[in-house]
Amino acid sequence: MLQDIGGFGGLFQLNQGKYRNPVLVSGTDGAGTKLKLAFETGFHRTPGVDCVAMCVNDLLVQGAEPLFFLDYLALGEMDNFLVKEIVEGIAEGCQKSGCALLGGETAEMPGFYSPGEYELAGFSVGIVEKDQLIDGSGIQKGDGIIGMASSGVHSNGFSLVRKILQHQNISLGHHPHELEVNLGEELLKPTRIYVPSVLPLLSKFRINGMAHITGGGIPGNVRRILPPGSKAVIDSTIWETPRVFHYLQKEGGIETDEMFNVFNMGIGFIMVAPPGEINGLKKYLDSMSVSNWLIGEIKEGDKESPPEVDIQK
Repeated sequence: MLQDIGGFGGLFQLNQGKYRNPVLVSGTDGAGTKLKLAFETGFHRTPGVDCVAMCVNDLLVQGAEPLFFLDYLALGEMDNFLVKEIVEGIAEGCQKSGCALLGGETAEMPGFYSPGEYELAGFSVGIVEKDQLIDGSGIQKGDGIIGMASSGVHSNGFSLVRKILQHQNISLGHHPHELEVNLGEELLKPTRIYVPSVLPLLSKFRINGMAHITGGGIPGNVRRILPPGSKAVIDSTIWETPRVFHYLQKEGGIETDEMFNVFNMGIGFIMVAPPGEINGLKKYLDSMSVSNWLIGEIKEGDKESPPEVDIQK
């Protein structure tokens, strides 16, 4: 950064000597309707972390190191305590992902938002050498699929979560016996940031593809990186699905297929690598105390059909 926050634009000087043929990768996202839970509970630090996580994890999928982040916060009237909590969460997310909080916009819009409510979105830019871009095109038959644990529901599927709670008249203060904390605390756990775990191993191992498990669950996001004529076969019995998903499924009467199409089900980030790299990757993640499992492999699919994701349940 070349200046403090407060200017009309954020300035970031690129270390040109560090790169040979750099490509900038950008992404933008928000915390979605998870914000409604923050409004209800008064926990406003989580959405800031979520907003950063959703952006930087997407950059990471392509092998990019996050450089900087900007936020957009809109609320009805200025509330210093509220803004402080939100921005502290954003700063925490930036620290975890190693990127600069370059600035942003705080828009005061009287009459547009109810008291205590707001909109939050983020934008991030990362960098990667062109010959080190990861786009899934190198994925081959026989590659292994490593799944990394999520911290919970993350930031997707909250429209369905809220529908379940409203239909069953369940409050966020309720503490189900299946969970260690009440629902509000469980559901507001921030999205895990995978940058510090994954970025260092990109220079040590060959990774053919990665996926951030967001909206669309494992099937929808893994399918995005598969080359034509391939199929990902995943065994969901290998990892233990967090209890919160079992609770939501039971209370909502939701089919298992729909659960996997909406939620991450305990896997927040996926890496696809050649068989010879799998043991080394897993040992590296284990050494960093990152929960991970070899959850499947790439097989040959129908060359006349789009790529498939087969989840064995």
